[in-house]
Amino acid sequence: LQVPHAPSQPLASTESRRFTNKHSKKALKASLTLGILLGMFFVAWLPFFVTNVAQAVCGCVPAGFFDVLTWLGYCNSTMNPIIYPLFMRDFKRAMGKFLPCCRRPAEPRPSAISLSMRNSQSGPRAATSLKNVL
Repeated sequence: LQVPHAPSQPLASTESRRFTNKHSKKALKASLTLGILLGMFFVAWLPFFVTNVAQAVCGCVPAGFFDVLTWLGYCNSTMNPIIYPLFMRDFKRAMGKFLPCCRRPAEPRPSAISLSMRNSQSGPRAATSLKNVL
């Protein structure tokens, strides 16, 4: 059996390959970020849950040790706002727009009026591109 194939188009093929590479890099970065977040979650909370089950079965876990593991889990919640900006550019931009400590000096804080105009259907709009909104 022979499978017919379309005539090769070098320009379209190059653009398609570049598109695929760009998306595979984004997917790799997203999986890396997700892996780090889940890894941190399991490292922080798994000892707590195992100890919690052991405490229910035998009652042999010291209260101080249980408290330390509970606080280790709480520290995981503290790490999330640190991990997200390290790996996600969009998250950094959003934080920079709304938090005074993260804003660049040349970047003014958006006013409530400009935000409502941007989100409403009225008023002039340059383009509907996501790049212009961000």
